Order: sequence, then C-alpha cells, then structure tokens
Amino acid sequence: MSATRISSFTAGLLSRKASRAAGLASCSRTFSSTRLVLKETNTSATSPFFPATSSFVRIVEVGPRDGLQNEKKLIPTETKVALINRLADAGLSVVEATSFVSPKWVPQMGDAKQVMAQITRKPGVSYPVLTPNVKGLEAAIAAGAQEVAIFGAASESFSQKNINCSISESIKRLAAVADQAKAAGLRIRGYVSCVAGCPYEGRIDPRAVADVAKDLLDMGCYEISLGDTIGVGRPREIQAMLEVVAKAISVRQLAIHCHDTYGQALANIYASLQFGVRVVDSSVAGLGGCPYAKGATGNVATEDVVYMLEGNGFETGVDLKELARTGQWISSELGRPTGSRVARALLSK
Repeated sequence: MSATRISSFTAGLLSRKASRAAGLASCSRTFSSTRLVLKETNTSATSPFFPATSSFVRIVEVGPRDGLQNEKKLIPTETKVALINRLADAGLSVVEATSFVSPKWVPQMGDAKQVMAQITRKPGVSYPVLTPNVKGLEAAIAAGAQEVAIFGAASESFSQKNINCSISESIKRLAAVADQAKAAGLRIRGYVSCVAGCPYEGRIDPRAVADVAKDLLDMGCYEISLGDTIGVGRPREIQAMLEVVAKAISVRQLAIHCHDTYGQALANIYASLQFGVRVVDSSVAGLGGCPYAKGATGNVATEDVVYMLEGNGFETGVDLKELARTGQWISSELGRPTGSRVARALLSK
C-alpha cells in the first residue's frame, strides 16, 4: 500500500488493519503445509490406479462388503453377484467384493468363495476382498483374489473389542498376512479404523492414527484408507488428523472413508480433497454401519459423493444415473428405501 493511501486512513482504522493483517499472516502459515501437500499430490503418483490429473477422484465402492456385512437377513449369493456386476457396469473401477472371515462371526460373508467364482470380472476393475488373518488370505488366494485389504485400529479399546487383541499384536498378525500376500503377488490395501473418534475412548490422538498407518504402509500396503468409523469427525478435525498423518505418509497414498452418523461425511470428504486426498471410499445407497457404535447410520452414499464431486469440477468416471438405479434396486432387495438423497431426487424426476 502506498504512503499516500496510508495517510488517508485514520489511526483507528490502521490499528484494525494491522490486527487483521497479523491474523491473515497466521492463517497463511497454517495453510502453507496444505498447499505444499497439494503441490506434491499433483506430481507423479505411486498408486497403480492414480490418474495423471489431480482433478480425478477414484471411488472405492465398499457396499458389497462393508455395506452388507451387518445385514441380519442373509442375502442370496446371486443378489450380491448382481450388485457387484452392476456397480462395475456403472463405471466404478474398484468394487470391494466380499470378506473372507469366519461365517461364525460374520454369517453374511459366508458365501465369499461363491461370490468370487460367480462375478463377471470386468477388465480395468479391481475386486479387493477383506482378509483379516492368514486363514482368510489363503481362502482368498484359492478363490482367485488379486487384491486384499487388511485393517488395524487407532484405538486400543476398539482393537480389543473388535479383534480381541492390542494394536501392537494386531500389527504383528497383519504383517504375517501381508508377507504371505506379497509372496503370492497380491496387491494390499490397508484400513485404519477410528481415525477421528472411538465409541469407547472418545477422540483419538492423530499421532496414533499416523503410527498405525505407517505400520501398514511399511508392511507393503500401496494405499491406506483412513476411516471415521463412527462418523464423529468434523472438517477441522479431519484436516488436523491428515496434517499429522501426512508427515509420515505421502497424501498420494491416502484415502478417506467417512461415515455419516452426524451428517458430516460430505463436508469431511471435501475437506480431505482440499488437503490433497484423491481417493474416497463410499457405499452405494449409504449401506452399512458400525456394529460397535450405537446410532451409527452407515457409510456415506456413493451417489451423494459422485454428485458432490462432479459439481465441484472433479471427474469420477461413474454413470450417476446408473449408480442411482443400482442403489434403488439393492435397497428394494433389502426392503427399505435408498439412503442416498441424490438418488431419491434423481429418480423422482
């Protein structure tokens, strides 16, 4: 600002301007690391799925696994197969197909082998499966899986309740799974649960998230999905968590997985996009939830995510109307309306 213009202000106004300038300088320092991360993200990518342009967001569809696993009524295998095929036909390049877990603990996934045998494997589409232990991995390999997912938790209490062991013990178990998966030539994706909050411990220290995420990366995961398992996170908290995790792992290797319990999922995803994340997990029709969190309403609906992304200039490669029809169909199969507001609006026209 020139000396002539400065002289035209009163002393009081100058004082207020100086105060505001100090605040803006502070904000500039706060967001400088975010700008650096975005710059880094726009360069080369290490993930085999990551497109060259940063305007592309890869959607990881988790509905067939995470969305259906807690359904009390057993869903016919042919319905699951049709759902997976329809999602791939709608343009989704990653469809998490099933989970190789004990049917004693997750009866809904008891037909994992049959699902993998019957789906139509579309060129260019990945069909990862969850393998929480070596036994599950061996079954997945026998079923022809080419990519597996493993998961740890950032909360000690959640780890004990969910898999009956400490975080450190779970990491040792997962390392054995990862070693065998790598030996078989499989890709490995990692999940971290409870990145924003835990139903038993409350808020989670972002450093605990970073530690588990780094452990998963070190054992061979090409990408780490950060899950707000009970949907308590808010944009500022999600960005604060990402800032800590990004000190240990490149943002290019991070994905965000938001539940919508408090209606914050889309806002949290957008905050993650601003930080540089370009991979988003979601579930068609908003299927799914956390059995350990009372009132958790489930995953964010893929239809709502795609609508938000495309309206903000991002590309997804997904046919939104076909996706909405698929969500409406599976919801009718389950005997309830779709959980996607976008789908309800689109299909009412």
